[in-house]
Amino acid sequence: MDDHELLRLHVAGNPDAFGYLVRRHRDRMWAVAIRTLGEPEEAADALQEAFISAFRRADSFRGDAKVTTWLHRIVVNACLDRIRRRQVRAADPLPEDEDRATELAGPAEDDPAEVRERRLDVLNALKQINSDQRSALVLVDMEGYSIEEAAAILGCAPGTVKSRCARGRARLLPLLRHWQTTRAGAEAPDVPAKTAAEAVGTE
Repeated sequence: MDDHELLRLHVAGNPDAFGYLVRRHRDRMWAVAIRTLGEPEEAADALQEAFISAFRRADSFRGDAKVTTWLHRIVVNACLDRIRRRQVRAADPLPEDEDRATELAGPAEDDPAEVRERRLDVLNALKQINSDQRSALVLVDMEGYSIEEAAAILGCAPGTVKSRCARGRARLLPLLRHWQTTRAGAEAPDVPAKTAAEAVGTE
């Protein structure tokens, strides 16, 4: 059954339909949450809140978009809510969950210590940019959504997504520029100006 049918069955009272839907999409929803929040515990809580919200609000789904677009919007909103709430708190430590953090750093390198350092730099850099820009970059540069798809998920115009991505990349570039040189000082491959996210090996 496709996503629309599973959601329709859930609204009609089927006790298993929503569980199938969650199992089908939870990995990608997790990737969005961890990349947006940067911390496994926060991401897990946000994802749980999002799925509970989707479970309760399923009857509000109008069917004029993909179910995945609707789910992504709920997940992103749950993450942004957490970012707004924690902005009043002291800065939290970077995540220690290497398995999940690996998703941000892409292919492994020869030096594990350098891989970990780069991974943590990515997470730290993402924390330092505007939350709206971060969400746009996560969806477009890391998750591979088109500008139009990201706009549908974020509930804004495509031009707004383009602007947020451009500004976010401009903010990330100086934060990650040190990866242009190796430890020995030799020139390493240039960090592409178009997206600092790609420069650190994101998918």
